[in-house]
Order: sequence, then C-alpha cells, then structure tokens
Amino acid sequence: MSELKLISGNSNQPLAEKIARYIGVELTVCEKKRFSDGELFVQINENIRGADVFIIQSTNPPAENILELLILIEAARRASACRITAVIPYYGYARQDRKDRPRVAITAKLLANLVTTAGAQRVITMDLHASQIQGFFDIPHDHLYSTRVFKDYLDNIILDNTVIVSPDVGSIKLARAFAKAFDSGLAIVDKRRPKPNQSEVLNVIGDVKGKNVIIRDDMVDTAGTLCQAAKAVADMGALDIFAVCTHPVLSGKAIERINNSAISKVIISDSIDIEQKHLPDKFQVLSCAKLFGEAIMRISGEKSVSSLFDDLPD
Repeated sequence: MSELKLISGNSNQPLAEKIARYIGVELTVCEKKRFSDGELFVQINENIRGADVFIIQSTNPPAENILELLILIEAARRASACRITAVIPYYGYARQDRKDRPRVAITAKLLANLVTTAGAQRVITMDLHASQIQGFFDIPHDHLYSTRVFKDYLDNIILDNTVIVSPDVGSIKLARAFAKAFDSGLAIVDKRRPKPNQSEVLNVIGDVKGKNVIIRDDMVDTAGTLCQAAKAVADMGALDIFAVCTHPVLSGKAIERINNSAISKVIISDSIDIEQKHLPDKFQVLSCAKLFGEAIMRISGEKSVSSLFDDLPD
C-alpha cells in the first residue's frame, strides 16, 4: 500500500490542517510563493515518489486558487507520485454547467478538463451545484454529501413540526434528501431570476404556516435567494427559520442581508475559508474535515466509501 501524503493549497489551509489531524498525519511540506510579478511558484519539499497524494484545494475566487491547484497537481505528477487525488471541498465555477444562452462557456466542464489534464487521477468533491457535473470527469469521482456534517448538530436543536424548504427548483433534490434524513415535510419556493445574482420570489409551494422551517441550499453567495425565501415563508406564517447552506461564498452584502433577515441561524460548513469574514453570532460553522478525512483514508486503503453516500439524493 502506498504511503498517504496530504498537500494543502492556500485556499483553505485551516480545513486541510483539520483533515490531517483527523487522519493522524502531517501535511506535506510544500513551498508556495510568488515571483515579483505575482507569478505563482510551488515546490514540494518532501519525497512523494510512489506515494498516494491527496491535494486539498477549494476553487473559490480568486481564480488563482484554480491555477495553484493545477500547479500542485503538475508538481506531484512530475515528482512521480503513484496516484494523485484532487480534493475540492468547494468546486467553484460550477454554476455555469450548461449552455443555456448563446455564446457562453460551460466552466464546470472546463475546470474538470483542466484538473484531469494537469494529472489528477481521482477527484473528491462535496455538494456540487449540480450532481451531473460528476459526468464531466473522465476519471473516478467521489461526490460526498454534507447531510452527515449537519445532522448531529441539528438533531440537538431541531424543533418539532419542522418542514424543509428548497429556496428554488434547483435545490429540490438536496432539500428532499435532507427532508428524508429528518423525516420532515418538504416545501419549495418558486422563484424567477431576472438577471444574475438577483432573484424575485413569487410563491411558496407547500404548507409552512405554523411550522419551523429549515431552508436547505448547496451554497450562499449574495444571500439574495436565501433571504427572499426566508421572507416568503415568514409571510406565509412560518415560526423559527433556520438556513443550512454547505458552501459559504458570502460575497457582496450577504452577511448584512442575513443579519437583517428573518433567519434565526445560518449553519454552514468550512468548505471555504471564512476566517477573515468575522461572522456574527447568527452564523454557526461546522467542519467537514471528518467527512473528507474518512473518504481519504478509505480511498487510500482501497476500502469502500459507499457508506459515506448514505445521504445521496433520490
């Protein structure tokens, strides 16, 4: 069995350190710096010849996070690693996953091509924006689901008479899986989006009156959709409103919007490093390190990872 090696990029060093602690290994020493013009330089300062290498890097903006991931994969390939797995807790550029208008790029496929061409032989992701993105890869792809990250926490605070709400049609499968895990009802917010990053709520499909609500989505970016969904269910007579969003992009005025919304608590993962955002008390951050650590150990040990897919949407 090849020796397991963990390499971290700069996009989410805190998560990589937590994963390493869970597995019980040290992060591989890797030098990452810039030339005076800003060009990235990477050097792996340990012998990884014949090793089973896992490179941990989310691909959220800035786009240099993507370039750093590709350079790390290339460096590991040229250092004669036995196998290279790209561990991408947040798969950025996934929202452009189809050609729904003229002359646009399918960036989710482009990123898959880049990761594969750079030399990755396997990919691990969590809560992709669209599950079919797995098919963009021509290499083995383990798509993890974050329900197990949130379930223990929610089991301690979840109230009776709860309904899970999908903030838009695109999140129905994720919300349905969540509702199944908690044996709860399901409601859907019908939404029209006039332009990117702007949304308009029209209707709530399902009964939320007098119920406690958990809004479930894969990511929270500007929080426009999330806060409008919260307002919609509040106007329909919902009681306590929680939000569970896997990936905390939190761009623009997202934090301010959430603070001023009807949401009692927003529960997020650490798939994106948000230490510099100084989140208020309304946010609760739960770590996905155990989920990724378990997947990495099982893959490295050539063991089944199917039990990690227990929360796979129907």
